[in-house]
Amino acid sequence: MKNDILKQQQHLLVEHWRETRTLGQSPLLCGKRNLLSDVPGVRIGHSTLDAGELQTGVTAILPSNSNLFLNPLPCGVAVFNGFAKPAGLIQAEELGQLQTPILLSNTFAVGTLFTHLVKDTIQQNPELGRDLPTVNPLVLECNDGWLNDIQALAVTHDMAREALSSANTEFLRGSVGAGRGMSCFSLKGGIGSASRLIPSLNATLGVLVLANFGTLDSLILQGVRMGDSISPWLPELIDQKDAGSIIIIIATDAPLDARQLKRVARRAGAGLGRTGSYWGHGSGDISFAFSTQQLPNPPDDALLEPLLAAAADATEYAVLDALLSAEPVTGFRGHYRAALSDVLDKLAATPRFLSTKHDSPLIG
Repeated sequence: MKNDILKQQQHLLVEHWRETRTLGQSPLLCGKRNLLSDVPGVRIGHSTLDAGELQTGVTAILPSNSNLFLNPLPCGVAVFNGFAKPAGLIQAEELGQLQTPILLSNTFAVGTLFTHLVKDTIQQNPELGRDLPTVNPLVLECNDGWLNDIQALAVTHDMAREALSSANTEFLRGSVGAGRGMSCFSLKGGIGSASRLIPSLNATLGVLVLANFGTLDSLILQGVRMGDSISPWLPELIDQKDAGSIIIIIATDAPLDARQLKRVARRAGAGLGRTGSYWGHGSGDISFAFSTQQLPNPPDDALLEPLLAAAADATEYAVLDALLSAEPVTGFRGHYRAALSDVLDKLAATPRFLSTKHDSPLIG
């Protein structure tokens, strides 16, 4: 009986995909673009390397147009599982300040991107490290070594420069930038984004994820476990351990302080769990939240309730966005990851999933 209910839920989900090309809508209010950049002042840019066995890139998040070293923004950090090699996270956690743009890429690119952010900050502040203190660049990473020859150390300063200089409110998602070589639930992962409006605080919350985590048998779409239906369509699948990591960037224009932003960052874990992640042993799962308001004017904590709910909801949908936006990629040693959208199309085209209309509404 339980298996029959699951099959009906799977059929409903696939039928909804066939008819709408979506997996349903959030019950919460979305921003205009449903992107991180719906938070005013925030821009995102990419540099993508698609060259045979080199499948990698850089994604830049620019929180504002100001000199962040002189005008740092409040921030909060939540580390769900610390199997990760970021730069700048310890001081950000200690001081609750974001001093540079945020750069995302693969694990072995952290040093290059750290140096690039230092050089950029020196250009803006010539006495950095002399009469002025040193800067705390923020670089976050996931391991893209399945699709990308990570030993090639292919990420360059020019790629970092391109990602930063191309930052805009409109940006691509999926297999682009830092997401080019990433896998998610043994499918193609990468960059995803979502946003939610918080009318009670006159604020917006946005999320961007670098999704590189999850086992296929754990995949949940809109509350429905789908791994058993998807796996037959991937006969040559090399399964993914839940050891790849996810970086979650949360922005809001609500004037929160560092403590409150840490609370918001933690709620991303609830949204991550809704997709099927359990933060596996070797997975680096990190959430970083910042406010675009330099001077905090923290509301009463009881008023944060809708913001906390929005962080969880937008994280779930940002992961779905990464999966549905991604295109298939073949890379290092011929390794391949299929796109979720292609698999759903195949399911929707088979008689088994061309179900009749049901009275039960689609979950979500």
